Amino acid sequence: MLNVISDRVVMVTGGTGSIGREIVRQCLAGGARVVRIYSRDEHKQEQLSRELSESANVRFLLGDVRDRERLWRAMEDVDIVFHAAALKHVPACENNPFEAVKTNVLGTQNVIDAALAFNALRVVGISTDKAVSPNSTMGATKLLAERLLLSAHLYRGKRRTTFTCVRFGNVLNSNGSVIPVVRDQILKGRPVQLTDERMTRFFLTIPRAVELVIRAASLSEGGDTFILRMPAVRIADLLAVLVEEIAAQAGIAPPGIVAGRARPGEKLHEALLTRDEAERAVDLGELIAIPSWWWKGETPYLGGTPVGQSVYNSAQAPYLPIAEIRRLVRSIGSGGEYCRE
Repeated sequence: MLNVISDRVVMVTGGTGSIGREIVRQCLAGGARVVRIYSRDEHKQEQLSRELSESANVRFLLGDVRDRERLWRAMEDVDIVFHAAALKHVPACENNPFEAVKTNVLGTQNVIDAALAFNALRVVGISTDKAVSPNSTMGATKLLAERLLLSAHLYRGKRRTTFTCVRFGNVLNSNGSVIPVVRDQILKGRPVQLTDERMTRFFLTIPRAVELVIRAASLSEGGDTFILRMPAVRIADLLAVLVEEIAAQAGIAPPGIVAGRARPGEKLHEALLTRDEAERAVDLGELIAIPSWWWKGETPYLGGTPVGQSVYNSAQAPYLPIAEIRRLVRSIGSGGEYCRE
């Protein structure tokens, strides 16, 4: 699986974010010749540089994917691009929709253009289940980002560059996700906010998500989308476990959980693929692959099993029991903390 990055020059946009940092770590462990970490946050770059102080083959590049000229300078001679830079928070994108367009849509096109200009080997875009039948600005912009990446495979001409997307749900313990938010509420003595007791989500840990991102990169034939299998969780169950675990860890009484309602742009449930996508998707075990619509192979794509009409929706998927949620939450604890920067 790691052959795709071994001895390659890798660039990670959004390389100081939760997913980006783990991509960097796994690429270094996988023998990448050089990893270029491209992000706009100098503070996070400084933090990560201290973590990776013994790694000589890391380059930190300040820049924004919106800045076309800077991005081109950064991408010269790059083999593999993991495009993780994005505005990801639903309320922020709802309140600032064109900012989401500039980063998630125009920024993605800038990445595509630079990769084609320098004849990169592969571009892997990190997407989200919120791009499936979106009802939020963030989801809509990520859907457009997916379409831009997949269509680029059609007009690449004779260049060797292949484009693929990887789509997954919520990532436990990522910046701004439910664990650090709940932990902050508990430690400040506030009641924990439950947006809607009916809400469900797909969840995955950061290392597992990135492991499967790299696997998808190694399998891709271009113009395709890979969906990472992940368990569904009732948010009410997850919050109950988090309150108990984090309060016990902090040595304080667990606070109450206050019911509310979904915020603007939030769905009650998420889906991993649409019904149309399911008709051509194939099951690869831990991954589901959606080949390009123009793919006309006589056998199932990559030897997978046709998915058929199944729609992977968090409202219909089997839910993790409380014991498994507790095991999952405890597995991501680090140094006695559930929120790790």
